[in-house]
Amino acid sequence: MFFIVFNCFLMLCIFAGERSLMDNTEDITEADSNDITERPHDDKKRPYLCTVCEKRFTQKISLKRHKRIHSVEKPFMCTVCDKRFTQKGNMKTHKRIHSGEKPFVCAVCDKRFTQKGHLKTHKQLHSIGELYSCTQCEKCFSTQDYLKSHMNIHSSKYKCTECGKCFNNSYVLALHRRSHSGAKPFECSICSKLFTQAGNLVRHSKIHSGEKPYKCHMCDKAFTQRTNLLTHIKVHLGYKPYKCHMCGKAFSVYGNLNRHMSVHSNRRPYHCPYCGKMFKTEDELKRHVHIHTGATPYSCRHCSERFARSDQLKTHLLKSHNEGTWLTCHICQKKFSQSGSLKIHVRRHEGVKPYVCSECSKRFCTAGALKHHVPVHSDVKQFGCILCDKSFRTKDAVKTHFKRCSSDLKFSFVLFPN
Repeated sequence: MFFIVFNCFLMLCIFAGERSLMDNTEDITEADSNDITERPHDDKKRPYLCTVCEKRFTQKISLKRHKRIHSVEKPFMCTVCDKRFTQKGNMKTHKRIHSGEKPFVCAVCDKRFTQKGHLKTHKQLHSIGELYSCTQCEKCFSTQDYLKSHMNIHSSKYKCTECGKCFNNSYVLALHRRSHSGAKPFECSICSKLFTQAGNLVRHSKIHSGEKPYKCHMCDKAFTQRTNLLTHIKVHLGYKPYKCHMCGKAFSVYGNLNRHMSVHSNRRPYHCPYCGKMFKTEDELKRHVHIHTGATPYSCRHCSERFARSDQLKTHLLKSHNEGTWLTCHICQKKFSQSGSLKIHVRRHEGVKPYVCSECSKRFCTAGALKHHVPVHSDVKQFGCILCDKSFRTKDAVKTHFKRCSSDLKFSFVLFPN
């Protein structure tokens, strides 16, 4: 029961975060009263059709305002910070950030908000029993409108004809269709990376600027998105309901469990177009491709250094500019820049070895160590020395041999990096 109520509470927070994020990034404007997805059951005629996402409107002016979502047109500018907006109302709401004005007050706890919608969502926290639950998947929603929108997924009202995936409105469906067509109309001016949505471009731009406005009050860790902060808070609360049935590792987010399961699988569906190397996840492939392209999209705002991966930039900021928070081992006080490295380090202190060999039941601290061990049980020697006829089961074995072999033959080059 605790987990159900807690999950509902988190859903409320996430919805509030998503609404705030949309106001800040301008990838989706506030709901228009003439939008068919907001009033699906009225009898109004909607003759004005958006050719990009297929939404319909009762008035031409409503369609004109809506079209700004898909273009770069932002005619309303904040006089304080020069940030631009597609709608005048969004600009007025934004200005409250500079003025500190919060006109909407909660009658229960006196907490104040810049927007009426945020206050409405917040009020649900004082009455958990009034949440709206989906009868088909038991997800909880703070308003009846959210629930109605969600139910479209189960009714298949907005279904992709290519892959059969369902969505809660026509706009999200239209964005999804770009994944099949390959259309990416929004380009980063710094690294030329392309995006299907303007909001994704705005969020990506924070990588280059280093902006992280959402800070955790428990550990001061900062995030570029509010939803990432809410996910992070689960770590402090110890909320990890998603458990791997193979090694027992638990996760606070279902998507992380999904990605983790690839560790226990030999399936590698993602292949590099340059060298043919196979990978278990799309993220692994993306990081690998940088080796071939030489792309360094992550730049330091303090110096001219650029990096291929975000974790490399994070480590650089800590070591070179003392920016960020070091992660400290509670046993030996050793410091780490990456949470994954700290977790593996603590496992070694505690003797935890979650990865088990299916052949000999030997246990390992990391998935990489298990992967390195598995070829011991195979007669296949897939790694061969290019200077002689010897072959080996593991890459490390052929590396060691090659250095000795090349030295004996008086070769001055080494093909393998250290």
